[in-house]
Amino acid sequence: MMKKVAIVVTDLVEDVEFVDPVKAIRDAGHDVTVIGFEKTTVTGKHGTAIMIDRSIAEVNPEDFDALYIPGGFSPDQLRADNRFVAFTRHFLMTNKLIAALCHGPQLMIQTGLVHGRTMTSYLTVQPDLYYAGARVCDQPVVIDGNLITSREPKDIPAFNQALVAALAK
Repeated sequence: MMKKVAIVVTDLVEDVEFVDPVKAIRDAGHDVTVIGFEKTTVTGKHGTAIMIDRSIAEVNPEDFDALYIPGGFSPDQLRADNRFVAFTRHFLMTNKLIAALCHGPQLMIQTGLVHGRTMTSYLTVQPDLYYAGARVCDQPVVIDGNLITSREPKDIPAFNQALVAALAK
C-alpha cells in the first residue's frame, strides 16, 4: 500500500542524505512531498538543487503517513521555526513513522519528546540526544517503535532498508 511521506528540508541539507533515501522511498512506490519554508528551490551542501513541493504553511501533518528528516545543516535551521517543530511533534505524539539521519534528530530534540527514546545520530549530535533524555546507541540504524534513526552517510544503505521495510507495514 502506497504511503504519503513528508520530507522537511531547507538549504544546506546533506545532499546524499536527501537524494538516496528519497529515491529508495519513491522506488518502493510511495508518494513523497518535499516541504520547506517556501515553495521554491533550495540547495544542498554540495550543490544539489531540491524543489520544494509545498511550504510548511500549506501542509497538515495529518495528511501524511510518515516523516523523514535528512541531515546536514538543514535540521538546525528548521528547528528554529515552531511550525516545523509542531509538524514533527505530531508524528512523535501519534506514533506515525518518523525517520531521521545524521543531524536530523536535532529537529526531534526541539519537540521535547525524545526523552526515554532509543536513538542514534551523527557523533556531535549524540550528546544533545543524551542531555535531552534519549538512550543513545552508536550503531548504523536504531529502531524504537515508530522511530528510525541513523548516524551518517555511510549508513544510508542500512537506513534505506529499514525505512522501506517500515513503510511496507
